[in-house]
Amino acid sequence: MLLENDHIYLGPVKEAEFSEVSDWYRHETLVRRLNARPYYFETEVEIKKWWESEKHTSYKFGIRMKDSHKLIGFVVLDGILWNQRNGWISIAIGESSEWGKGYGKEAMECCLHYAFDELNLHRIQLTVFSYNEPAIRLYAALGFTKEGSYREFIERDGKHYDMHLYGLLRREWKSLHLSS
Repeated sequence: MLLENDHIYLGPVKEAEFSEVSDWYRHETLVRRLNARPYYFETEVEIKKWWESEKHTSYKFGIRMKDSHKLIGFVVLDGILWNQRNGWISIAIGESSEWGKGYGKEAMECCLHYAFDELNLHRIQLTVFSYNEPAIRLYAALGFTKEGSYREFIERDGKHYDMHLYGLLRREWKSLHLSS
Protein backbone atom coordinates (compact mmCIF):
# COMPACT_ATOMS: atom_id res chain seq x y z
CA MET A 1 0.00 0.00 0.00
CA LEU A 2 1.24 3.48 -0.87
CA LEU A 3 1.26 5.10 2.57
CA GLU A 4 1.92 2.04 4.70
CA ASN A 5 5.00 0.20 5.93
CA ASP A 6 5.68 -2.70 8.32
CA HIS A 7 4.66 -0.99 11.57
CA ILE A 8 3.19 2.39 10.63
CA TYR A 9 0.90 4.06 8.17
CA LEU A 10 0.41 7.68 7.14
CA GLY A 11 -2.96 9.37 7.33
CA PRO A 12 -4.88 12.41 8.46
CA VAL A 13 -4.70 13.98 11.89
CA LYS A 14 -8.13 14.34 13.46
CA GLU A 15 -9.20 17.67 14.90
CA ALA A 16 -9.40 16.19 18.40
CA GLU A 17 -5.72 15.18 18.14
CA PHE A 18 -4.28 18.68 17.71
CA SER A 19 -4.10 19.01 21.50
CA GLU A 20 -1.92 15.88 21.56
CA VAL A 21 0.36 17.33 18.89
CA SER A 22 0.53 20.53 20.92
CA ASP A 23 1.65 18.49 23.94
CA TRP A 24 4.63 17.18 21.94
CA TYR A 25 5.91 20.75 21.74
CA ARG A 26 6.45 20.72 25.49
CA HIS A 27 9.37 18.31 24.94
CA GLU A 28 12.46 20.51 24.69
CA THR A 29 14.55 17.97 22.76
CA LEU A 30 11.92 17.66 20.05
CA VAL A 31 11.45 21.42 19.66
CA ARG A 32 15.20 22.05 19.49
CA ARG A 33 15.56 19.43 16.76
CA LEU A 34 12.76 20.94 14.67
CA ASN A 35 13.65 24.60 14.37
CA ALA A 36 16.05 27.39 15.20
CA ARG A 37 13.67 29.55 17.19
CA PRO A 38 14.02 29.70 20.96
CA TYR A 39 12.24 26.95 22.87
CA TYR A 40 8.51 27.69 23.06
CA PHE A 41 5.14 25.99 23.27
CA GLU A 42 2.82 25.66 20.27
CA THR A 43 -0.84 25.97 21.18
CA GLU A 44 -3.52 23.70 19.82
CA VAL A 45 -4.90 26.62 17.77
CA GLU A 46 -1.45 27.36 16.26
CA ILE A 47 -0.91 23.69 15.38
CA LYS A 48 -4.32 23.45 13.72
CA LYS A 49 -3.75 26.66 11.73
CA TRP A 50 -0.35 25.40 10.51
CA TRP A 51 -1.74 21.96 9.69
CA GLU A 52 -4.54 23.38 7.55
CA SER A 53 -2.36 25.93 5.74
CA GLU A 54 -0.74 25.64 2.30
CA LYS A 55 -2.96 22.81 1.09
CA HIS A 56 -1.91 23.24 -2.55
CA THR A 57 1.83 23.18 -1.93
CA SER A 58 2.08 20.80 1.01
CA TYR A 59 1.09 17.31 2.07
CA LYS A 60 0.92 16.69 5.81
CA PHE A 61 0.50 13.19 7.20
CA GLY A 62 0.06 11.87 10.69
CA ILE A 63 2.24 8.85 11.50
CA ARG A 64 0.18 6.10 13.11
CA MET A 65 0.97 2.70 14.55
CA LYS A 66 -0.67 -0.06 12.50
CA ASP A 67 -1.64 -2.17 15.48
CA SER A 68 -3.21 0.54 17.66
CA HIS A 69 -3.80 3.46 15.21
CA LYS A 70 -2.08 5.67 17.81
CA LEU A 71 -0.73 8.95 16.44
CA ILE A 72 3.03 9.11 17.13
CA GLY A 73 4.25 11.89 14.84
CA PHE A 74 3.95 13.61 11.50
CA VAL A 75 5.79 13.91 8.20
CA VAL A 76 5.40 16.84 5.83
CA LEU A 77 6.17 17.49 2.17
CA ASP A 78 6.02 21.23 1.58
CA GLY A 79 7.52 24.13 -0.31
CA ILE A 80 6.79 22.23 -3.52
CA LEU A 81 7.77 24.04 -6.70
CA TRP A 82 5.64 22.14 -9.21
CA ASN A 83 7.38 23.58 -12.28
CA GLN A 84 10.76 22.39 -10.95
CA ARG A 85 9.37 19.20 -9.31
CA ASN A 86 11.26 19.97 -6.08
CA GLY A 87 10.06 19.93 -2.51
CA TRP A 88 11.08 19.89 1.13
CA ILE A 89 10.48 17.13 3.66
CA SER A 90 10.40 17.18 7.45
CA ILE A 91 9.51 14.66 10.11
CA ALA A 92 8.87 14.53 13.83
CA ILE A 93 8.20 11.55 16.05
CA GLY A 94 6.38 13.37 18.81
CA GLU A 95 5.97 10.44 21.17
CA SER A 96 9.39 10.25 22.83
CA SER A 97 8.67 6.66 23.94
CA GLU A 98 8.74 5.72 20.23
CA TRP A 99 12.11 7.33 19.43
CA GLY A 100 14.84 5.05 18.10
CA LYS A 101 12.51 2.24 17.03
CA GLY A 102 12.73 2.77 13.27
CA TYR A 103 9.28 4.32 12.84
CA GLY A 104 10.77 7.55 11.49
CA LYS A 105 12.57 5.60 8.78
CA GLU A 106 9.39 3.76 7.85
CA ALA A 107 7.45 7.03 7.68
CA MET A 108 10.12 8.71 5.57
CA GLU A 109 10.17 5.73 3.19
CA CYS A 110 6.39 6.01 2.75
CA CYS A 111 6.54 9.75 2.21
CA LEU A 112 9.46 9.55 -0.23
CA HIS A 113 7.67 6.82 -2.17
CA TYR A 114 4.64 9.12 -2.34
CA ALA A 115 6.77 12.12 -3.38
CA PHE A 116 8.62 10.34 -6.16
CA ASP A 117 6.02 7.87 -7.43
CA GLU A 118 2.69 9.60 -6.82
CA LEU A 119 3.61 13.29 -7.08
CA ASN A 120 6.37 12.65 -9.65
CA LEU A 121 8.81 14.96 -7.88
CA HIS A 122 12.42 15.02 -9.05
CA ARG A 123 14.18 16.21 -5.89
CA ILE A 124 13.48 16.25 -2.16
CA GLN A 125 15.58 18.28 0.24
CA LEU A 126 15.79 19.01 3.94
CA THR A 127 17.89 20.80 6.51
CA VAL A 128 19.13 19.38 9.79
CA PHE A 129 21.15 20.80 12.66
CA SER A 130 24.58 19.21 13.14
CA TYR A 131 23.74 18.19 16.72
CA ASN A 132 20.76 16.10 15.57
CA GLU A 133 22.80 12.95 15.05
CA PRO A 134 19.87 10.49 15.00
CA ALA A 135 18.29 12.40 12.11
CA ILE A 136 21.59 12.64 10.23
CA ARG A 137 22.01 8.84 10.47
CA LEU A 138 18.43 8.38 9.26
CA TYR A 139 18.88 10.64 6.24
CA ALA A 140 22.12 8.89 5.26
CA ALA A 141 20.40 5.50 5.53
CA LEU A 142 17.64 6.75 3.22
CA GLY A 143 20.18 7.80 0.58
CA PHE A 144 20.24 11.57 1.10
CA THR A 145 23.47 13.35 0.15
CA LYS A 146 24.91 16.15 2.24
CA GLU A 147 25.16 19.05 -0.19
CA GLY A 148 26.39 21.86 2.00
CA SER A 149 26.33 23.59 5.34
CA TYR A 150 25.26 26.89 6.79
CA ARG A 151 28.21 27.31 9.14
CA GLU A 152 27.51 28.20 12.77
CA PHE A 153 23.87 28.79 11.88
CA ILE A 154 22.43 28.19 15.31
CA GLU A 155 23.53 28.78 18.89
CA ARG A 156 22.38 26.35 21.56
CA ASP A 157 23.54 26.48 25.16
CA GLY A 158 26.47 28.75 24.32
CA LYS A 159 27.78 26.66 21.40
CA HIS A 160 27.42 27.25 17.67
CA TYR A 161 26.25 24.49 15.33
CA ASP A 162 25.99 24.14 11.58
CA MET A 163 22.79 23.51 9.67
CA HIS A 164 23.28 21.00 6.85
CA LEU A 165 21.42 20.81 3.55
CA TYR A 166 20.66 17.30 2.30
CA GLY A 167 19.12 16.31 -1.03
CA LEU A 168 17.79 13.17 -2.67
CA LEU A 169 17.08 12.79 -6.38
CA ARG A 170 14.42 10.52 -7.79
CA ARG A 171 16.99 8.40 -9.68
CA GLU A 172 19.01 7.91 -6.47
CA TRP A 173 15.89 6.80 -4.60
CA LYS A 174 14.92 4.43 -7.43
CA SER A 175 18.44 3.00 -7.57
CA LEU A 176 18.39 2.23 -3.85
CA HIS A 177 14.96 0.65 -3.97
CA LEU A 178 15.45 -1.41 -7.11
CA SER A 179 18.59 -2.97 -5.64
CA SER A 180 17.05 -3.84 -2.26
